[in-house]
Amino acid sequence: MLDLKLLTEKLGELEEDDVLDMLKEFVATNPSEAEALEAVAACQAGMATVGELFENGDYFVGDLIFAGELLTEAINVLKPALGGSGSANTGTILLGTVHGDLHDIGKNIFKSMSEAAGFKVVDIGIDVEVDTFVEKAKEVNPQIIGMSGVLTLAIDSMKDTVDALKAAGVSAKIIIGGNPVTKEASEFVGSDAFTTNAAEGVKICQAWV
Repeated sequence: MLDLKLLTEKLGELEEDDVLDMLKEFVATNPSEAEALEAVAACQAGMATVGELFENGDYFVGDLIFAGELLTEAINVLKPALGGSGSANTGTILLGTVHGDLHDIGKNIFKSMSEAAGFKVVDIGIDVEVDTFVEKAKEVNPQIIGMSGVLTLAIDSMKDTVDALKAAGVSAKIIIGGNPVTKEASEFVGSDAFTTNAAEGVKICQAWV
């Protein structure tokens, strides 16, 4: 049985080998999707610990980047147990971090989990200009557009992007995510949904398609 508390601890301590070994052993036991989602939540809790240590000055930017990469690796190990065969295409998600924001850890986690759930994800990166979102949306014709941001200024960028997409006649559902995102922010931006949790975000997207 996977020790979720220990998993959270090990990820918080950036013990890459321990984290990946624990998860590989766990996946070998053929866990249910619900159990796999608990493991994801435990990893995300470890990320929260990393964030706190960074804010306290115990960790540095390099540690933060490494933690993000470790979390992406962890999700990849868990993918087979997350219910997505990967072959059945559930729908297409256009995903990017909005203009003025360079954070991609949350975006990358959401991408990994969406792909595990069978979505095709078109990731257009970080600091994405409004026009780029609109052009890509017309080109890819996604069912869902996901916008990520960690800085408070990202909310204004999200609103500008949503306004431009609607003006261009793009009819995709829009979900926004990141630390500053709240119900009020979602209403201000004009998005269809918001989340601060990648697993919850994927569930919202699944409900839409």
